[in-house]
Amino acid sequence: MSTVTTPTPDTGGLAPDAAVTPTKGIGAKKLPIIFGVLTALLGVILLRSSPSGDTTFQLAAGTDFVTLPDIVVPSGPTAWVMVVLCLALTAEAVRRMLAHARQPIWIPIGFAVAWMTGFLSWAAADERIRVVSLLGGAVALAIPLVFGALGGVLGERAGVVNIAIEGQLLFGAFAAAVTASLTGSPWAGLVSAMVAGALIALILGLFAITYFVDQVIVGVVLNVLVVGLTNFLFRQVLAPNADTLNSPDRFSAMPIPILGEIPLIGPILFRQTPLVYVLYVVVALVAYALYRTRWGLRVRAVGEHPKAADTVGIKVNRTRYRTILLAGAIAGMGGAYFSLVSVAGFNREMTGGAGFIALAAVIFGKWDPIRATLAALLFGFASNLQGVLSAIGSPVPSQFMLMLPYLVTIFAVAGLVGRSRPPAADGVPYRQQ
Repeated sequence: MSTVTTPTPDTGGLAPDAAVTPTKGIGAKKLPIIFGVLTALLGVILLRSSPSGDTTFQLAAGTDFVTLPDIVVPSGPTAWVMVVLCLALTAEAVRRMLAHARQPIWIPIGFAVAWMTGFLSWAAADERIRVVSLLGGAVALAIPLVFGALGGVLGERAGVVNIAIEGQLLFGAFAAAVTASLTGSPWAGLVSAMVAGALIALILGLFAITYFVDQVIVGVVLNVLVVGLTNFLFRQVLAPNADTLNSPDRFSAMPIPILGEIPLIGPILFRQTPLVYVLYVVVALVAYALYRTRWGLRVRAVGEHPKAADTVGIKVNRTRYRTILLAGAIAGMGGAYFSLVSVAGFNREMTGGAGFIALAAVIFGKWDPIRATLAALLFGFASNLQGVLSAIGSPVPSQFMLMLPYLVTIFAVAGLVGRSRPPAADGVPYRQQ
């Protein structure tokens, strides 16, 4: 009978093999089950309330140099066709599960597109869905989630669990509002938000890396601390001096010439605020640096096998400190979205749990920057969808729509992740031998 060794600093931060061995087949089984449940749910909805009339999908924006025509489809028949397509994809997923074959990425993507098309056809019967607004809003709402997820990916790749993303976003929002109000520059506010996020990361590192305190506990405590501190400062400092300390200039939309006029994708991707363009650059840099540079190799080494990294001369804890400071700065940029883009100014607990959704995106994205970005975009889409459907008077209850982003989070983390393996030494402090 084998004995599982618990990873400790004294073991060189090595995680036991049993904890990192992928569980073969779990993801393959979950996918068909979830597909079946969602398909049945859509079918039940249609049986109970089969819509009449047409649904219009508007693809064009007023700034396109070529105007795409609207797509008008009969609501009920289109929704049923999508149900049949979902059934076919579910059957294919079941076949692959029984054959112990890998589930390719096109199956969940195709299912998601078909299911959402059927759902929108039903929910927006006799209404018009502005696709550009729906997807463009999803990108905008995903900004803090993507920044937070990138910060989480970097930290955990280096072996430090960062539960404090929520605190970094909130403190970044506070610092951005105050600095932008004092200087009159939202860019100065953005830099201040980065510093605030890095400060939270420094505290996390001090306790988690230097003093070997449980990283999850430190993260939770930091979140509570930041909530209390910002609430106190808001009530005692910002509220009485709102004109001077809490009235920042916002980032306004900055369309990119030519690119912003491309039909459909132009308004979605290139008619955004400067923070979105910064986001594009940060995602590309993090993805490239993590997998294509010596720095990225060292970060991944200290997150997977810190003892081996130490034996080849890599300063494990120094690398971890530097990485989480960078991760904190990136997460702090996400906080600037709340007080410099979403609204002009800071308010109490205005992040609304976005840091925890970003943490879910890290897991859903399997600790990969590109996948985590796509996961954050999915959550952003869910958030924007509830607003769009509420605006057109969808028959879906408003309470359900408010829950939608969090339901997607639960589904994503609990159901669709499948085989998922964190870095082997994630959350394990390292003591040099």
